[in-house]
Amino acid sequence: MPELPEVETVRIGLSKWVTGRTIATAEVLHPRAIRRHLPGDAHFAAVLAGRTVLDVSRRGKYLWLPLDSGDAIIGHLGMSGQLLMQPAEAEDEKHLRVRFTFTDGGPQLRFVDQRTFGGLSVSEGGAGLPDEISHIARDPMDPLFDDTAFTARIRGRHTEVKRALLDQTLISGVGNIYADEALWRAGLHGTRPTDQLTRPAVARLLGHVRDVLSEAIVAGGTSFDELYVDVNGESGYFDRSLNAYGRENEPCHRCGAIIRREQFMNRSSFSCPRCQPKPRS
Repeated sequence: MPELPEVETVRIGLSKWVTGRTIATAEVLHPRAIRRHLPGDAHFAAVLAGRTVLDVSRRGKYLWLPLDSGDAIIGHLGMSGQLLMQPAEAEDEKHLRVRFTFTDGGPQLRFVDQRTFGGLSVSEGGAGLPDEISHIARDPMDPLFDDTAFTARIRGRHTEVKRALLDQTLISGVGNIYADEALWRAGLHGTRPTDQLTRPAVARLLGHVRDVLSEAIVAGGTSFDELYVDVNGESGYFDRSLNAYGRENEPCHRCGAIIRREQFMNRSSFSCPRCQPKPRS
């Protein structure tokens, strides 16, 4: 699942390509791609034709494109979604789901999604912040993220620290990969109780979350296969810098101990048994 760095990389690319351009047509090629747009594909196409894209914004793992009508296009990549800029003459991708053309005749915006877990929709009056995603917390890269409030909220919860990092109503944009990486840097095991964290420990963890996300954005995100690419179809390369995630049975870059893999919420967690000892029962 693309996390904040991957979605931010796409946002940056889209902003360069679509801001200020006027949509000519919005062609829906697979209804599941707009399943969250309840009025259907004809309404989706009609409400977007002739509308100008003002910007490309992000809240956590969601994108939204404010329009001159006051509405917004909301996008979520799901497991395999791609937002690609392609010349009009380029051959259609096998899993092309939605195509946007523009009045200037320039490159098209194409939503490609092999597994169709992602999707697009139009939020009426959502140019500022769509109601559909307003419940999602700000992410730690947002200048309005409140460190003090976050510290109080995470310390006031009776849960494990990794579960807290993945709670998008508490802090958004962090997924399994970057949670493991930040916890490795902080020397914390993911099952550490949040109500036992000191304020300085939370501050250090939050700093490591920001560092990991910033470095991953510079690297264009993390690509383990061909499903995540930026708007130009290029893969990210932060996987070369991973210290914990996906490194089972490999030596820890800090102490040399063998990285372990543990089951976590139908997924896997990776950590160092020496640098990140499990909390005592």
